Order: sequence, then C-alpha cells, then structure tokens
Amino acid sequence: MELPRFEKDVSSKEVAQALGDAGCAVIEQLVDDELMDRVASEVEPFVESTPFGVDDFMGKKTRRTGSLIARSSSFHELALHPVVVDAVKDVICETASSMQIHLTQIIDISPDSQAQLVHRDQWAWDFFPFPSEWEVEVSTMWALTDFTEENGATRVIPGSHLWEDKLRPPYEETIPAEMPRGSVLLYAGSTYHGGGANKADTRRTGVNVDYSASFLRQEENQYLACPPDVAATLDPDLAKMIGYSRGSYALGCFGDLQDPMEAVNVYK
Repeated sequence: MELPRFEKDVSSKEVAQALGDAGCAVIEQLVDDELMDRVASEVEPFVESTPFGVDDFMGKKTRRTGSLIARSSSFHELALHPVVVDAVKDVICETASSMQIHLTQIIDISPDSQAQLVHRDQWAWDFFPFPSEWEVEVSTMWALTDFTEENGATRVIPGSHLWEDKLRPPYEETIPAEMPRGSVLLYAGSTYHGGGANKADTRRTGVNVDYSASFLRQEENQYLACPPDVAATLDPDLAKMIGYSRGSYALGCFGDLQDPMEAVNVYK
C-alpha cells in the first residue's frame, strides 16, 4: 500500500478517510516557510540545550525537546491548524466524546543516528490492548527541515493500523515519509512506524504533536509544562485542548466540581 499524499487544499474529511484506510497520510507544504522560520527560531535555544537520548529507542544522537506550547507562540499555529485538528477529531471522536493534545516535542535527529525500533505510539498506555476498532490517538510530524530517506525521514507501514498488536515488524517493511519543509505527516496511534537512520551530514528536525482521546492520561504533563498562569496567556481553545477542560461529564473538574478554565481565568 502506498502512503497517501495530498496538496494543501485538501479537506479534513479526505485526510480522515486516508487515516482510516491507510493509517497515515502526508499533506505537502501545508504551511509556509515564514511560519517554520519563526518556529525554528523560537525553539532552537531549547533544542541546543537538550541532551541526547539515553537509549536506542530515544536515540543516542537524537534530541527530544518538549513544552513547546509554553516555549514557542508560533508553534500554536501548528498545534491548532484547522485541517489537521478537524481530521484528527473525525478519527478519534468516533470512539471518544472529545480529544486533547497528548504530546508536543521537537525530534532532532543528528547525523549518524541509527534507525528507531518500529513501534506503535499507543503502546505509551502501558501496552493496553485497545479494541481494534478504536483509534484513540493520532500523531503528527511537521517537517521543520526537508524530510528525506537519507536524513532519517519518519518511516511508516501504510495499512499496518489494521495489523495485530505487539508485532515487531522489521525496518525493511517500512517506507520513508519523504516530504518538503512545511509538510505534515499524520499517522494513527496504531500505525507501525519509527524514526529513520540519518545518513546525511545535516540534522533532520521535526515538530511532533500528538492528539489523544480525552479520557486517557497525556504523555506530556501539560499542567506542569503549562501551569494555569501560563495557560491564561493562551488562546482559550488551545488551553482547553491541552486539558483545561472537562474530558467528559465527570472528568477534569477541580475543587467543588468547578470547570478547569475557572482556575485559568484567575490569572487574567
């Protein structure tokens, strides 16, 4: 199966359909260089101070820099891009009442980095065996630099979201999600994928934003990354997306059954 590819005028419904059919899709040059320049400028100091990973999975020559919502105001435009968010919502909200931002990070793969183990992102929930008809997560990878096979483009296996769980597909079964800067790769939490090996002499930098069903714990603790005084400076839609909202009727309240945005509004 081929990796579905779309131009920037694609509808969110078409992208959601591709995620259902193939488990992954690329929208080429969805945003312009000016936005990516701003994001790159804002995050670079934090990337430079981030240590490399401690094991092969995290990448011993890979930096993973989080807290992007607090660190980069320009990043907000990626996190809330309507085509991406609406497509993700169509997928996740087939089985959940609402969705949230699960993780934000820069993944910066240096030259000579080895390929990552092929895996499913939804294994983050302690390898819980979600029903095969449930899609509780959609990940996105924005190209902050061009993604090529040589420099370690994310590798995916289209159609693998329909496979059995806890498999260990070999690297050779994956294909590189090559794409120019400003493009975005979307892939389901059940899609087998992994970071590629960087055989180039330049870094491969991607902006990783993952979304999940609101009834699940987030991988990135947004209440520490963006405490209420920081959340008060955000677009209210973004604050709610990172968890300052009820995940359902009985999830996410505080105090005397108060709405989380009441805690945020104290700082305005």
